[in-house]
Amino acid sequence: MALLKKYDLTGKEVGQVSVEDDLLTTTANSQMIKDYLVALRANARQWSASTKTRAEVCHSGKKPHPQKGTGRARQGYLGAPQYKGGGRVHAPRPKFDQHVRINRKERRAAIRHLLIEKITENKVHVLSFDSFKEPKTKRVVELLEKLKINDGRVLFLGEGFFEDNAAPSEKYETFIKSMRNIPKINFRQMPSVSGYEVIVNHDLVVMESALDQLKMLLGGQQ
Repeated sequence: MALLKKYDLTGKEVGQVSVEDDLLTTTANSQMIKDYLVALRANARQWSASTKTRAEVCHSGKKPHPQKGTGRARQGYLGAPQYKGGGRVHAPRPKFDQHVRINRKERRAAIRHLLIEKITENKVHVLSFDSFKEPKTKRVVELLEKLKINDGRVLFLGEGFFEDNAAPSEKYETFIKSMRNIPKINFRQMPSVSGYEVIVNHDLVVMESALDQLKMLLGGQQ
């Protein structure tokens, strides 16, 4: 059983939250995690890079210099790749249908594995959150300093809806505004968190009201 430390908004430790052992067993392996992360990064690409070949560049058809008598290598076209402004060879072209499909069970297993790693490394903290009456960046900075997690990337996780692109709960509106000017700090809804966000952030801060959804992810139910 793992114990997660619980803090209030002032950074004071107010208790602990237990996570059962049956939620901390994983079936994922390193190759599955790698394939999942590579697929996420590949799907984030636009694949819209486009350059012109020698057939598409705008140049006259005049020869750069006479064929014979100059002692130079024969050249036929100013739009050839070896000239400035010439076409590119094997350059990127727009690609389509490059989406990498991620199996649902593999996605769940990968996210679960990465969350378990964070828990076992004591990189997951619980925040007893009530409300922010007004945006106050200083309060969030002080909280991060008290938790000693102000040196790296931090991801705050709140409860949310399982629909795609659902807006965060209104009670976090002022809290999100308070962290906008702090670099490397982000807020996400628990059901929509990805494995890349879990692994790229050094620490995770889970709202107490989102613990049930965290346990659902650990149990592979989402």
